[in-house]
Amino acid sequence: MEKFTLQVFLTLTGFSAASGLVYYKQNLFVIADNSGFLYQYEMKTKKITHHALTENPQHFTPKQDKLDFEAITKKGNELHIFGSGSKRNRCQKFVFDLNSNETQNFDLTTLYDKITKDTKISEEELNIEGALYYKKNLFLFQRGNGKEAKNGIIKVTSSQKISFKQIDLPKINNVSASFTDAILVKDKIYFLASAEDSQSTYLDGKVLGSIFGVLNTETFEIEKTIQITTHQKFEGLTFYKKEKDKMQFLLCEDNDTEQLETTIYKLEI
Repeated sequence: MEKFTLQVFLTLTGFSAASGLVYYKQNLFVIADNSGFLYQYEMKTKKITHHALTENPQHFTPKQDKLDFEAITKKGNELHIFGSGSKRNRCQKFVFDLNSNETQNFDLTTLYDKITKDTKISEEELNIEGALYYKKNLFLFQRGNGKEAKNGIIKVTSSQKISFKQIDLPKINNVSASFTDAILVKDKIYFLASAEDSQSTYLDGKVLGSIFGVLNTETFEIEKTIQITTHQKFEGLTFYKKEKDKMQFLLCEDNDTEQLETTIYKLEI
């Protein structure tokens, strides 16, 4: 087994249920699936700024009302934040300008409806957990933790042509892992996946562990997977830095509690 280290990097207070993060220029941007804010943590000053994404945002929103932000990715000087699409009120995208700190909101209902139609993923099973842009295409990572087990990559071209590639990931305790995030680093896709003892995209189950892996960007073939925990559900991944022959990533977890505290971890591999 390939050697790795996983350790606590820092703890942020004021929000929980972290679901995605982006490290950029000594700043860590974090989203939470039950919050209406984008959180910016400045590494040097240790200051946390709360950027409102919605009108009258809350740090904790009840499950039935939350917009379920599950994916964040950087495109140019913007951060693109995607709702999971698992409910009708979760079909929004917010674009945050890194220069002006201004936010725009886009309704993705039409796109998500087209995705379910073209990919044969049912509305009940749609569950977007990761997003990245590559060669002018948008890649959305579908978490196949429902009964249909539709785990894979949705490709959306600039002309709105949609295709789906099924990705079968390793099992943890006889439960297939499914995507929780993915990022592009140079010419490779690095991803997180977790296994839960549940067949619902809405209800949480017992966490069985998480894996880290690498995909080929052209073929989507799995090049590497390694189980990094047996009890945590890691949902966010961002590249931190490279030291010698080791790569370092920052991870966040959804601890499925109402405690307003978020732990960021560092994975070296």
